[in-house]
Amino acid sequence: MAGEVCVKAAAGAPDVLGDCPFSQRVLLTLEEKNVPYKMHLINVSDKPKWFLDVNPEGKVPVIKFDDKFIPDSDVIVGIIEEKYPTPSFSPPPEVASVGSKIFPSFVKFLKSKDPSDGSEQALLDELKALDEHLKAHGPYVNGENICAVDLSLAPKLYHLEIALGHFKGWKIPESLTHVHNYMKSLFSRESFEKTKAAKQYVIAGWEPKVNA
Repeated sequence: MAGEVCVKAAAGAPDVLGDCPFSQRVLLTLEEKNVPYKMHLINVSDKPKWFLDVNPEGKVPVIKFDDKFIPDSDVIVGIIEEKYPTPSFSPPPEVASVGSKIFPSFVKFLKSKDPSDGSEQALLDELKALDEHLKAHGPYVNGENICAVDLSLAPKLYHLEIALGHFKGWKIPESLTHVHNYMKSLFSRESFEKTKAAKQYVIAGWEPKVNA
């Protein structure tokens, strides 16, 4: 049975897929597992009543399985894995947290107004650690086949590349060749092409946070 998934619509374009990396993570998982789904785009600045009725917190993504709406991308991905175990994307425990600090480090650096606060170096350290891991275990986090960690990291790295390039003129150092190849490989997957937000919506999504 197909699930129904509610994801963020683009800012200013309620009929276009928006820029939420957690929503994309869920869509990527469904696509890579070939699970049929119906997508509802939610205008987060004007949430429809039916959506708030079933999901009072109003957060996206939310998925509906067996007449129940379930929020939180971690929980959703776990349920998809349980219901559709093939192919398995469950990462072994030793790689489950690879790259987990990249997104918070990116957000801190993106919002930083103080070049000497160490936020750039903290992000570089996290990216270098990912590069080292991929060098030893790649091409993906768990070797030859993608797993849930890759599908979580891909949208976050996409946001990082676009937002830091736009707002700070910053790029991931060329020396981190394994990270660059990893991103190229993930971003070129059909599932990613189908579920990514257009660049201008990623920028529009971060703008208020950067200028806060």
